[in-house]
Amino acid sequence: MQAAVSHQDTLAQPALSLVAGPSLADEAGQGPHTIGGYLRDLAARYGPREAVVLRNRTQRFAWTYDDLLARSLEVARALAAAGIGKGARVGILMTNRPEFLSSLFGTALAGGVPVALSTFSTPSELDYLLKASEISLLLFEQHVLKKDFFVMIDGLEPAIGHGRPGHLVSQRYPYLRHLVSLPGILGDADPLTSHEDGAVERWETFLARASHVPEAAVLARADAVHPADTGGIFFSSGTTSLPKGIVHSQRAFAIQWWRWPRIFAMNEPVRSWTGNGFFWSGNVSMVVGSALSTGGAVILQRYFDAEEALFLIEAEKVTFTSGRPHQWARFQAASNWVSADLSSLRYVTRGEQIWEHPTVDTDWDVPMSFGTTETMTICTSRVAGVADEAYAGSMGEVLPGNTIKIVDPFTGAIVPMGEKGEMCIKGPTLMTGYLGKAPEECFDAQGFYCTGDGGRIDAQGRFFWDGRLTDMIKTGGANVAPIEVDEVVARFPGVKRVQTVGVPDDLLGEMVVTAIVPVDGARLDEKSVIGFCKEHIASFKVPRRVLFFTDEEMAITGSEKVKPAVVKELVAKRLGA
Repeated sequence: MQAAVSHQDTLAQPALSLVAGPSLADEAGQGPHTIGGYLRDLAARYGPREAVVLRNRTQRFAWTYDDLLARSLEVARALAAAGIGKGARVGILMTNRPEFLSSLFGTALAGGVPVALSTFSTPSELDYLLKASEISLLLFEQHVLKKDFFVMIDGLEPAIGHGRPGHLVSQRYPYLRHLVSLPGILGDADPLTSHEDGAVERWETFLARASHVPEAAVLARADAVHPADTGGIFFSSGTTSLPKGIVHSQRAFAIQWWRWPRIFAMNEPVRSWTGNGFFWSGNVSMVVGSALSTGGAVILQRYFDAEEALFLIEAEKVTFTSGRPHQWARFQAASNWVSADLSSLRYVTRGEQIWEHPTVDTDWDVPMSFGTTETMTICTSRVAGVADEAYAGSMGEVLPGNTIKIVDPFTGAIVPMGEKGEMCIKGPTLMTGYLGKAPEECFDAQGFYCTGDGGRIDAQGRFFWDGRLTDMIKTGGANVAPIEVDEVVARFPGVKRVQTVGVPDDLLGEMVVTAIVPVDGARLDEKSVIGFCKEHIASFKVPRRVLFFTDEEMAITGSEKVKPAVVKELVAKRLGA
């Protein structure tokens, strides 16, 4: 016989872990929600101001907002002349240079879909990206450091070398019809001088196609783009499997670009720098948004170099830098670290090591946030400048338009408020899906994306993150999130790269072990690192062992993320020996 449930018992049931953020319509600072609309709005506001800068010690290129719009429209007209229509995919394989931004905005203005491809790609990785993305046209920087991407592509598909732009025929990449190579920049040689090839169209020849398409025709295309239309594709890092193609709407880009200044409490034109590629959603979102939405400027660095970055920060009066602790460690090891004038800096992500510089004087600290590539960066966040007590160690509140829930990872049932489980999210910046995957393979029955991250929500609607459920280390009956240890170790002087893992242990179940790649020339020892950790994290989280490896030993993905499974094998082998 089923027991009766009294009215009092019903009232006593705890609230569930399901929280909706404020209405997106009420969020301050939002503007047009298409990529092209965003740029056109900025140009109307800030036209003659400097928007984009690329320089070295002898040359400097700068575009105003008017220039950025004009160059983007030129790319859009050339794409239209090349046959790119609504929804066609355009690959962007470039370092951080002005043409990356004009290609991104230009593709969107033409109604196409920009697809960001990593310049870290090996031949096999590039092969996979070209197949999975199904791009029709590739805008690429042929020479990136020691790589020649045309030689790489020609090696993967020799038939491409016998075609001509717009008429390529490839069974391997059946949609790819057009290759466009950018010229050298900042003193680089023109890449096509080394091997002329009819399959590749020069950038200037490609842009000349724009003369066949009136600007009004492209603006009409831009007006026909809707916020819900596809805005772009990024690829995940692929730390445990092949990278996933993550499809985002137009509004996902624009919402986050408009949002960053509010989250960061930026009330003046910001000059933003990063040495990390715009093919990562976090960089193109955060750096572009913080700079352009405030009427500031994006200071470009094509690829990370610590000495050059310090020069750029000083010379261009950079106020915001987006990087990682291992990069700040390289700053400190650079020959011009001591002599650099970094007094312009106001905002630095994870900037404890930068604050140690004698010329830096700011009390800003990056507000803790939670997000993924699938949510086009943040979906919960603190707001800079609000007292820590208001957030109680959380990743902040649910951002406008979003809804999050915490579920039992085995049953999918929403857990009571305050209990731990898997964090699931839906909202206006959530991906529309993965390439080649049906909706039910991407979202649950209610349309939520289940992140694989553990955490809880409190009664105030704040989200507390516990790390990746699959990465969690179970040691002595307690849970340790590797990233929490890594963020502490990364602040230790001389650490270039770090990954904490759990390895089997008869006594503890799993032992916490940290693997480190030191900065070139740095001399680190296990005892000092462990002592540093004891000062900053609870004793059960402190690594029992710290091991040192070379860059070659600690394999990374195409987006410079460490592969935990490989590190686990390395650590187990080293400890076994």
